[in-house]
Formats: sequence, C-alpha cells, structure tokens
Amino acid sequence: MRPATFSSGDAGFTLVEALVAVLLTSIIMTALAAVTAQWMPGWERGIGRLQRIDTLAAGLDRLTGDIAAAEIVSTQGDKAPPLFDGRELSLVFVRPTLNPNSTGGLEIVRLAQTSDERGPVLVRSTTPFAPGAVYAGDADAIAFANPVAMLRGPYSISFSYAGFDRIWHDTWRQQPILPRAVRVRLRDLATLTTLAISTTATIYAEVSPGCVLAATTGQCPELAQAPATGAGVGSGVPGTQ
Repeated sequence: MRPATFSSGDAGFTLVEALVAVLLTSIIMTALAAVTAQWMPGWERGIGRLQRIDTLAAGLDRLTGDIAAAEIVSTQGDKAPPLFDGRELSLVFVRPTLNPNSTGGLEIVRLAQTSDERGPVLVRSTTPFAPGAVYAGDADAIAFANPVAMLRGPYSISFSYAGFDRIWHDTWRQQPILPRAVRVRLRDLATLTTLAISTTATIYAEVSPGCVLAATTGQCPELAQAPATGAGVGSGVPGTQ
C-alpha cells in the first residue's frame, strides 16, 4: 500500500489567510469596544440610581417608623402641651428608646436637616428622657448626642403636619395634641422637583389617655382644637403628596 500524500495547499492556513483572520477579529473587537463604551456609562448611571432609590426607600421606612412611634409626654404637668416641636426642617418628639442596651424608658429624638462637606444630610440625634426634668417647651435648649446620618443628598428634606382638620401646616409647636400625620417631602436639588418617593407617617397617639376616655362622652376639647395662630398653613389631605 502506498502512503497517502498531501499537497502544499492542504497543509493549513496561509500567511495571507491568517492576517485576514486577525484583521477581522480586530475589527469585531473594536466595534464591540465602541458599543460597550457607549452603553456602559448609561448602565452604570441606571444601577447607581436604583441603588440610591433603594437607600432612600429604606431610610424613609426607618424615618416614618420612628415618627409614628411618637408618644404624648409632657414635661410641665398634665395640662401642659406634649413635647413635640415640629418645624419645616427639623422635628423633636418623644418615643420609646431604641437603644438595645437599654432596659426601657423614653428618649427625646431630634430629626434635623443640616449640611457637611458632602452636602445636605438628615441627622438623627437623641438624649434620654429624664422624668421630672423641665424643658420649658424650648427644644433648642435640649442637649442632644449620638448623631446618626439617616438620609443624604443630593436631596433636601422638609416636614409638614396635619391634625384632625386635615389641613397641612409648616409648623406644629406648643399644641395640645400631636399631629395626626407628618409628611416627609424629598426634593431633588438638581432638578428642583419633589420626588414621588416622598411619604407620610401616621401618628397613632394623637390624644392623651384621659382624652381618649372622655371622647366617648364628647367631652374632649383637644379633638376639636386646631393649631394655634401663627402656624404656617397650607391645604391638602393627610397622605397625599
């Protein structure tokens, strides 16, 4: 049997064919790199926006839960207004303590928007509530500690308050009852628009325990009392944006 023989044309790729293949591969890779360079920044912006929205949503959940736990606590006797100082850019209230090392009790919480080198930031600070201490109704005189950044820019945060009259107010200070709802509004500083993620916290301790008992007989004046003159008044229904 004679051994098989091969011509030079069957030995493999020629140099020209190899160069053409390399050239085609280079063209394809260049095209892919150009396409990737176009959509990659948009993809990264989209991922970053989703992450910011998730962070904002989680922060707002913690914020609304914090506000909803506000309790009616007076520091000047049963007939004095509860300690609740609501302003457009800050809020002070009393709630059960969240300290895991605590055995219970109450704490005074301040939520206030401020700014640092990174821009606007909503800071939560606290101080233990001391039974018998007199704060004279002045939240600015309370010494707070343990600051924690809850929400950061590029967003600004503002509060508004609504009582049983279902009218929004810019402030809620020295009132006989707590507001029924607190609206937390987020504003995009870049576009100057209010974000749809803005939300409302419902406070369930609107009236004092004594007033709850008297409400069955219609003898609870707190339920009919609107915020005092001087509060910034708007319009709307609690829960709307």
